[in-house]
Amino acid sequence: MPLPPPRGADAPFLPRDTFADDVILVTGGGTGLGKAIATGFARLGGTVAIASRDEAHRASGIAAIEAVGGKAIGVAIDVRSAESVKTAFDEVESRLGPVTILVNNAAANFPVPSEELSPNGWRAITQITLDGPYFCSTEFARRRIALGAPGAILNIGATYAWTGGPGAAPSAAAKAGVANLVQSLSVEWAPDGIRVNGLMPGNFPHDDQPQNLKDLPGRSDMADRIPAQRVGELHELAWAACFLCSPFASYITGHNLVIDGANWLRRGLRFPIFEPVRDWARSKKS
Repeated sequence: MPLPPPRGADAPFLPRDTFADDVILVTGGGTGLGKAIATGFARLGGTVAIASRDEAHRASGIAAIEAVGGKAIGVAIDVRSAESVKTAFDEVESRLGPVTILVNNAAANFPVPSEELSPNGWRAITQITLDGPYFCSTEFARRRIALGAPGAILNIGATYAWTGGPGAAPSAAAKAGVANLVQSLSVEWAPDGIRVNGLMPGNFPHDDQPQNLKDLPGRSDMADRIPAQRVGELHELAWAACFLCSPFASYITGHNLVIDGANWLRRGLRFPIFEPVRDWARSKKS
């Protein structure tokens, strides 16, 4: 028997006005998990800034939020550039007011054997996945500290930060850095009233997922491979994100919360047959 399914996305969770006074900036908030999280904040009264390089992605995020009766704007950002991050924060502040909650969701990944990954490929992934959260977090903190106002940061991580990610070494290494930022920055900024937490999602299928990630071994029958015997539903992820950034989690900081149906903890004497990364990669090319 699988873990029971969640209540519907419209079910009472937190008070509907929990984020009525907040401006939430979500990087990569126009697709997939970021869009689900952004929509969750909107359902609870938050005004959301969808930050992305891609105009179509920004439009998609705005449309999803407006569909649930929320308010959102789109803002261009390249999280690899500290100057672009500053410009994006300036724009949000001029249109909506100061950002009070930051969700560092934007990331990059493409499965490849490490010996085949170019230096530019390494940088493309690590700059978005690790540099981006750092640039956004420090920009956010400088502004909140200057105002003498509290705030909350949520980094979207991955459990292979702790286990390693064969075939995804730059992403796994960057996510390890993101998990450490949660720990380091939470200590630095707690005296300033700024909380920093992380969310480590398991398998949450969505239509925006790139095909190369959908093709990873085991994805087609993932539910049977998870102790919960089901995959996650997107609004479950949004609930976790909203809680961690809410006043109801006011004493939680420096925590990386795993939401994956106990999958990363699964251990046993018999594992699936081991397939070297390069063998899997070659089979996809043939």
